[in-house]
Amino acid sequence: MPTPTGRSHAVLHPSRARQRIEVGRSGPDAGLADLVDYFWWVRWDVPEPHEQEVVPRPVVHVSAEVLADGPRLVVTGVHQRMFSRRLVGQGHTVAAGFRPAGFRPLLRGDVGALQDREVRAVEVLGVDDRPVAEEVLACERPEDGAEVLGRWLAALPREDDPLVGRLADLVERAEQDPALVRAGQLADLAGVSLRTLQRWFRSHVGIGPKWVVQRFRLLDAVAAAHGEDDVDWAGLAARLGYADQSHLVRAFTQLVGHPPAAYAREA
Repeated sequence: MPTPTGRSHAVLHPSRARQRIEVGRSGPDAGLADLVDYFWWVRWDVPEPHEQEVVPRPVVHVSAEVLADGPRLVVTGVHQRMFSRRLVGQGHTVAAGFRPAGFRPLLRGDVGALQDREVRAVEVLGVDDRPVAEEVLACERPEDGAEVLGRWLAALPREDDPLVGRLADLVERAEQDPALVRAGQLADLAGVSLRTLQRWFRSHVGIGPKWVVQRFRLLDAVAAAHGEDDVDWAGLAARLGYADQSHLVRAFTQLVGHPPAAYAREA
């Protein structure tokens, strides 16, 4: 299996989270690796309700959860702002995190229509999700539940689309290269106009390229805040493409709710 990726520092207040939740990951089988980046699961046993915040990436997730009408598969589109989940009592969830643009072949439609939404899988895939959600959550080991979910996803009809791999590679490069700070740089790498790239991103990734670049650079700032060393925020702002430290502070505070230095002390 490929090594699961994703960004662990997207989970805010990690030391607090480790005291309350257990998180695991695994990679997809080869037949699904072109669409799914990794499987993940969370277990919790909290005497008091716990609010867990996560910085969203340009990724669609399909998760098995217990809702008011029982176990269901939920499709979560790209969220522009902070994503928060309230955990109560005991429970667990198992999910697939898709590669950027990777959900498009299964959706066979505009991924941008899922932006800031959580919907039952049956509503967008047209397949009853109850039986597989029940089977996934009934597994004693979450790794086994991830395998069940993977087999179900692999059996779904998919639409061939040459843009999917191209855009997934482009977004993943933007995530890994802190020197990419503008959407125009991505358009140059893709060899298309910015307008064309914007149209591709909205229909396949689910959000625009400017948001994608800015989110990854903010995640770089979050990663720095989670580190053990004192951070030169002015120097980091320059490296991440911000006009000055105050611009980074405003963007970070708007997303996380605290200025970066204050968050670093708390985190």
